[in-house]
Amino acid sequence: MFQGTGSDVGKSLIVAGLARLLTGRGLVVRPFKPQNMSNNAAVTADGGEIGRAQALQARAARVPPSVHMNPVLLKPQSEVGAQIVVQGRVVGNARAKDYQSRKAMLMPAVLDSFSRMRGEADIVLVEGAGSASEVNLRANDIANMGFARAADVPVVLIGDIDRGGVIASLIGTAAAIDADDARLIRGFVVNKMRGDPTLFATGMDFVAARTGWAPLGLVPWFRDAHRLPAEDIFGLDAGPAAAATAADGDGDGARRRIRVAVPVLPHIANFDDLDPLRLDPAVDLVLLKNGAPLPVDVDLVILPGSKTTIADLAALRACGWAADIVAHARRGGRVLGLCGGYQMLGRSVADPDGIEGPPATVEGLGLLDVATVLRGDKALVAVTGESVADGVPLAGYEMHMGTTDGPDTARPLVRLDDARSGPQGRRDGAVSADGRIAGSYVHGLFADDRQRAAWLARLGAPPAGAADRTLAYEATVEATLDALAAHFAAHLDIERLLEIAR
Repeated sequence: MFQGTGSDVGKSLIVAGLARLLTGRGLVVRPFKPQNMSNNAAVTADGGEIGRAQALQARAARVPPSVHMNPVLLKPQSEVGAQIVVQGRVVGNARAKDYQSRKAMLMPAVLDSFSRMRGEADIVLVEGAGSASEVNLRANDIANMGFARAADVPVVLIGDIDRGGVIASLIGTAAAIDADDARLIRGFVVNKMRGDPTLFATGMDFVAARTGWAPLGLVPWFRDAHRLPAEDIFGLDAGPAAAATAADGDGDGARRRIRVAVPVLPHIANFDDLDPLRLDPAVDLVLLKNGAPLPVDVDLVILPGSKTTIADLAALRACGWAADIVAHARRGGRVLGLCGGYQMLGRSVADPDGIEGPPATVEGLGLLDVATVLRGDKALVAVTGESVADGVPLAGYEMHMGTTDGPDTARPLVRLDDARSGPQGRRDGAVSADGRIAGSYVHGLFADDRQRAAWLARLGAPPAGAADRTLAYEATVEATLDALAAHFAAHLDIERLLEIAR
């Protein structure tokens, strides 16, 4: 089990890289995270949802994602509360304080899922959550040492040297936690080293001497981490923006990047939709935060998914973005809503059963003649199909609650392959009469290179075959996972890790 001295020390990437590395050595690998907190979720092959990081780790291990890789997923709905997903299914909501008393009831499900993963694999790579030294949350813990004790798994502690204070954070963890917990820690890794690694050799020795833990590696910064799907919205800022070329600008034969603006709402969800756009050299992706005004020269505004559509609609108005988007549309600008963003584009959103909060019906942006009612079972399914207008293939997934109907659904955005709906499949989404406003419940539209190229071509991008405008997104993710595995092979003591596991 890989635990950290804090959040964002690199636990998810280390598990992903080792999953690819050990799979390449012929081992059957399964990733596992007892409890995750994220609104960036993935649909699993067994019809549920898990954290996006565990889906990436499953991909690294070359196996389909399963709900048992992340048996407890917390999806924040407010500053103090979250939706609780157990083994892929929503079981309720809880305030943070109330959830602490419920954790003990979730341990049997966690251990059941772990047993299933262990039964399938030669090795299970377990990822902790947050900090191993959160002694205030230790009672009934299922995410870190509580799980490690219950499942009797050895622990490797990861520290982040880039944020500073790594020696104190590692040794401080040993001092803060219970002695029986500390005995489970067998080694440590110092991650994200920049500069000359020889300068920290004595630091590694010092930590090993003070703790008795085996030093398992001083890992340099992996500069291509931004090419992998981020679980946290702030990860979208980690990579360099696409560099402007000498030909950018106005002039004969000049090429310009397509400018796409995205309001970052408080409960933004499934923002992996943005990853291919962020990496595509034809795109200038602008993330609007803290009420920053919408640039007047954007080619497309994307309203992303949301965990709480009604609350984020209120935030959209409070930030002034609602007025900006309506003005953009009136000037002839294009807007695309994805899932919760699609719901916001309609005339109204109703939550009669209080799924997201107190029962309410609120006015939408009115850019599509549709209305949404949040009711019924949650849709969790992988989909394939094509865009209605041009027949360009797509592959993605649905993860939403509610139905959306109205006159504009007579012009659907996509046609999905669905045998249950007859030979013509199932239609999804809506398009305005002038074709400039569109919405759909399908996530992952832009991960398919053909679908993304078609969208960018409509916005005036150069042909997809242009040498400096080509991104093979899925191949990029695969190549980055391979490079990550090679990175850890060079800088971690893999044989010692395997000995600890055995």
